[in-house]
Order: sequence, then C-alpha cells, then structure tokens
Amino acid sequence: MRTVRAVDELRSALAPARREGSTIGLVPTMGALHEGHLSLIRRARRECDAVVVSLFVNPAQFDERGDLERYPREERRDAELAADAGADVLFAPSAEEVYPSGFATSVEVLGITERLEGASRGAEHFRGVSTVVTKLLGMALPDVAYFGQKDAQQLVVIRRLVADLNLPVRIQACPTVRERDGLAMSSRNARLDASERSRAVALSEGLREAAQRAAAGERSAQALLEAACAAMLARGVEPEYLELVDPETLLPCERLEGETLLAAAARIGQTRLIDNAILRPMHASSAIAGNAHPPSEQTLQRKAIA
Repeated sequence: MRTVRAVDELRSALAPARREGSTIGLVPTMGALHEGHLSLIRRARRECDAVVVSLFVNPAQFDERGDLERYPREERRDAELAADAGADVLFAPSAEEVYPSGFATSVEVLGITERLEGASRGAEHFRGVSTVVTKLLGMALPDVAYFGQKDAQQLVVIRRLVADLNLPVRIQACPTVRERDGLAMSSRNARLDASERSRAVALSEGLREAAQRAAAGERSAQALLEAACAAMLARGVEPEYLELVDPETLLPCERLEGETLLAAAARIGQTRLIDNAILRPMHASSAIAGNAHPPSEQTLQRKAIA
C-alpha cells in the first residue's frame, strides 16, 4: 500500500488504473479504524480493481472544539489495518491540503440536514460533511464510494448531493457492524470507560425493543418510540433524540407503513453516540444483531440494519 498526502500524488498513484479503465473504489474515513471501516475496505477490495482509503479528521464537521481535539488519531495503526484489509492507496492529507489558504467554497444540502443530527449539531456539521465528501470525490474521482449505514442521515445527505450535482460516482451503503452485545462499532467507543461502555448498549437495546414491538404488530409511532425510550432509560441513558422517520425524506412518521428509519442519539458521559435501525412490518425483529459475534458481511447484508 502506498501512502500519499497531496492531491497530485493521489491522482498520480491512480493514473495507471484510470488509464486501464479499472474500477476505483473510495472508502472515506476519519481514522481510528475498526471492524466497521475494515468491512467497507474489504468490500471495496472485492468489487474494485483499485481501492483508496482516505484518512482525514475533518475539522469543518465538528461542532465542539473539544470533540475535535479528543478524536483519536493513530495513523500508523490505521495504515497497517487498511493495508491488511486490501487498500492500495492511503490518502492522508493535512488540513491545509484539503482547505488551502483562501478556500471559500462550501456545499450545503437543504431540508434533510435540518433534522436529527442537523438539529442537534447545527447547520455547520452537515455543511462540513457535504463539503469534504464533495472534495474527496473530486480528488480521487472514484467509480464507487463506500459508506456505512450507521451514519444513516449522512448517507441520505451524500446520496442527495451526488444526485443533485450529477457526480459520476455510485454511493454504496454497507451494513452496520456491531459488537457482541449489539453496540454499533464506532471510533468514539474507545473513549468510553467500563461503566459508560456498559450503559452504551442502551441505544441498540432501545432499537431492538421497538423492532420487537413492530414485529408483534405495533404500528403506532408513539407506542414504538415510548417502548424504545423506556428501554434506554432502564439503562440510565436519556436519548438526545429518538425519532421514527421516512428513510429518504427524514420527515416524522405517525405509523409504521413499509420501511421506516428509527434513529437515536445519546450522550454517554462525554461521548456522543448515534445508532439507527430500519423497521419493516413483519420483519422488524431482525433489525438489530444482538448477542452474537460481529457477523460476516454476507450475514449482515441479510439483516435490516440501517
């Protein structure tokens, strides 16, 4: 695997593959790689001829300075993991490379960014996400870009900007990977102490409780949300938000009719976590992988995890 830090180096590294008409896959990350990231890289390896992993902690999407400063940075470890998973190129630019002096452009997706994470973190969060993803797509010019479904709203936003800007890239969503107890894998999990880690499963337990109620025939959004909230509170965790929404428009739903996104966020100590599940009538009981080892990607693809 080759590590590059400048845009011209990245394009030079990918030039042979592009001349040969090879398929290029991009896996954007902010580092602190875990099994969720590695599953994206392995999938890109299976489906593409050349795989680029970007490693960039994007300051523009952090609404709290302390959160940015605490974000884990372990480039050497990340490089080893990315190489082992099948990456050909690691693109690890500096902030100055991504946002050079005089940079004055931003990308903003309206409407779907104003709820859930947008309401909690402010408009600048998704403006930062949209801008950096647009830049990374322009830098690497991939055929396919891989994103995890754990960040469901981010995925909706990226798909919208790609469609609206006619960008020639396919956005491939990949299932959430979970710990044995159901906690969604996240780089932020490393910041939890033992007590906080025990409480953090409240998010997945809340989602699972709602999924079980849906599978038993409950269709009322209020009843499903109350069940999920009660499960979280039983662990001593109060949700920052807990909403049942349309998975494309992110507008609230009053009843479970077809696929519906149940999204949650909560602060555990100083660490803010998010999680979500797609509830489907008659099939919702499979929405959360519970007391099992992190399943294979083939198994994950059969699960209704958002």
